[in-house]
Amino acid sequence: MKKQSNSDKMAPQGPDAPRLFDDVPEGDTKGKILEAAFRKLSTSGYANLSVREIAKDAGVNHALINYHFHTKDQLVVEVLDAANRRLLERQRRMYGTTVGFAEKWAQARRFYEQDLASGFVRVQAELWAASFSNPGLREKFIPRVEAWKEVVRGGVRDALRTLEESGAGLPPPFTADAIATWVSEFWLGMEFSNLLGTSPEDNTHREALDAMEHLLEYVDGLARKHAEGPARPTRRRASTGKTKS
Repeated sequence: MKKQSNSDKMAPQGPDAPRLFDDVPEGDTKGKILEAAFRKLSTSGYANLSVREIAKDAGVNHALINYHFHTKDQLVVEVLDAANRRLLERQRRMYGTTVGFAEKWAQARRFYEQDLASGFVRVQAELWAASFSNPGLREKFIPRVEAWKEVVRGGVRDALRTLEESGAGLPPPFTADAIATWVSEFWLGMEFSNLLGTSPEDNTHREALDAMEHLLEYVDGLARKHAEGPARPTRRRASTGKTKS
């Protein structure tokens, strides 16, 4: 009997198990394979990924995996793509809304909690780690991470533009690229730390996220003042020249 790994023991089962799609139509063989591969990646990891086990979970012949995806690496890249399409679109919609920057940051934090629970953060980290020793996988993986970083850069550019329009722009070293790098690399580091279970750092991460939210509230305040225009001076009543006796 196969010994169950710690990650398998801790993985949610049944209706709470990680899911890639909300629903897979009965005749969608490729969708079933992607769903099963996502579940295996998010619970057992890339190193333990077995094409035969994926086929068994998907309820298909393992030869169909070779037919649809040709290689295991192509399969995992398509799993990442299927997840990324939804998540990047979700991010773009959020950045495109008219709510303040602080609320967008708060929403991004809620997205992150959802992605931890769904298994997506684990899947991305597994493929990142596997890419160190797999040049072919790395070549396919890096552009997909860069697509997310570009969405972050777009959000930072909007915030800096708002600052400049309000007359409170930052000095030249604080470019959109520099700030977006701080944000994205911090976020990736936090993901790895959370996945490793370094709980003593959780409060530090939360404090850093809170600090950014407060900074964005300041940006929102400047934007509101700029939109309202300069305050109109209060009209003083003309003096009658009379004094009280």
